[in-house]
Amino acid sequence: MSSRDLFSLEEMAWPEVESALQNGTRTVIVAVGAIEQHGPHLPLNMDTLDGDELSRRMAAELGDALAAPTIRPGCSGHHMEFPGTITVPPETLMDVIRSYCRSLDEHGFEHIVLVPTHGGNFGPVRTVAPDIARKLDATVISLADLDEHMQLLNEGLSEAGIEYDQDVIHAGAAETAIVLAIGDGLVRTDQIESGLEGDISPARLLSDGFKSITENGVLGDPAKATAEAGEVIIQNVVETYVEQVKHERDAV
Repeated sequence: MSSRDLFSLEEMAWPEVESALQNGTRTVIVAVGAIEQHGPHLPLNMDTLDGDELSRRMAAELGDALAAPTIRPGCSGHHMEFPGTITVPPETLMDVIRSYCRSLDEHGFEHIVLVPTHGGNFGPVRTVAPDIARKLDATVISLADLDEHMQLLNEGLSEAGIEYDQDVIHAGAAETAIVLAIGDGLVRTDQIESGLEGDISPARLLSDGFKSITENGVLGDPAKATAEAGEVIIQNVVETYVEQVKHERDAV
């Protein structure tokens, strides 16, 4: 197995998971992604790709953790006017998260970290996490602050020398940069086009849908993205989240 595989739960055989638990691995990272439109240039599984990358890197950085399979689909009703998007109700997503956590708790993981990577999933994760924690032996660590997540993405762009800040991020410079860093062949570079610029109402996005304000499903200018910026963004999020996980584990 490669060093990448060593942290991916779904790529392990059950005796390897058992051995990891016996040798002190007690933390598992559960990303909560989506299958939804991300403009004409990014794949529908963008949020899932991001979740896979974050959870694996976080597990590797912690050294005593595994990355569970990213949960998908998510709560993407506001993207349903774009073909290919798959959505589930918040109640369904929360039930799936409960089932994930119950399974992982039963196997002996002591810390379950929930990492939403799609904006529509932050609320359900934040809502269900305390309820799960009350019913399990494991500690549930919820990294579900959407404002913080957006800020980390914008800071990553800035640190990479791209001065482009958006309050609402979707399929623009930051997310395109992330996908470029994960694999530049995943981006349809010949299909990159700008979307809505300026002030955006999150309430309108959720109530009326993305199509009501952006015909191509893009917010901002993805042409500003670079793979180098994507790497900075990913590492910025990983380092911040790992520190939060360490703090929460030490506080137990």
